[in-house]
Amino acid sequence: MYLSTLDTKLAQLNTLRPLDAASVRALRSVFESFETELIATSNQIEGNTLTMRETAMVIEKGMTISGKPLKDHLEALNHKAALDYIKQVGESRAAITQKEILRIHEVVLTRLDDEWAGRYRNVPVRIVGSKHLPPNAAKVPDLMDAWEAEASQCWQSTHPVLLAADLHATLAGIHPFIDGNGRTSRLMMNLTLLRHGWPLVIIPSESALRLAYYQALEDTQTGTRADAFREFICQRVDEMLDRYLEALN
Repeated sequence: MYLSTLDTKLAQLNTLRPLDAASVRALRSVFESFETELIATSNQIEGNTLTMRETAMVIEKGMTISGKPLKDHLEALNHKAALDYIKQVGESRAAITQKEILRIHEVVLTRLDDEWAGRYRNVPVRIVGSKHLPPNAAKVPDLMDAWEAEASQCWQSTHPVLLAADLHATLAGIHPFIDGNGRTSRLMMNLTLLRHGWPLVIIPSESALRLAYYQALEDTQTGTRADAFREFICQRVDEMLDRYLEALN
């Protein structure tokens, strides 16, 4: 029932597109604010201290925010570049490949950890506060091959929102990188949605929803509640469709 609601709202959104030139100009600031919010919240989930307004100042005006670490500025700029990349390749309808995952990760970590940007890990990692234990590093290449095969196999047969949630949960569970797994997984999820004609989805960073996001991931990865992450992402997509429809109407 939830999926039919999402499909109906997407159909409503599609009747309002493509926009004429005047509408594009009028709504540009709205869509740019959505993208800035996506960048800010995705980074905040990982501990970045820049607010949405500060993030906008960094990515739009190249400003330096007094008292904030250089790392936070670079994360904002990198995420903007990675978002631009997925928008560019999002016009394709092909299944996502490992090559694209590695490229997203390379952009996310450039100048932050150039040694490991775009490279799978070769050391064990832990997810702080989670009961899920990522696999041995030696298994990562084979697991990523399986992930790519799953993406290809399910690309047309699984509902896009469920597919985006599943691929995110599996990729985050593999935790193939030393750092940047969360940001890369969320960007990959949005690339999946874009390639199926769905709008970008934002994962809010306020404490209650951040906790719900991590809990849903853990419940799915550990099998405690297999559909938990699907349900969480469906709710976020529903919210974003409402926001887009409100803006366009």
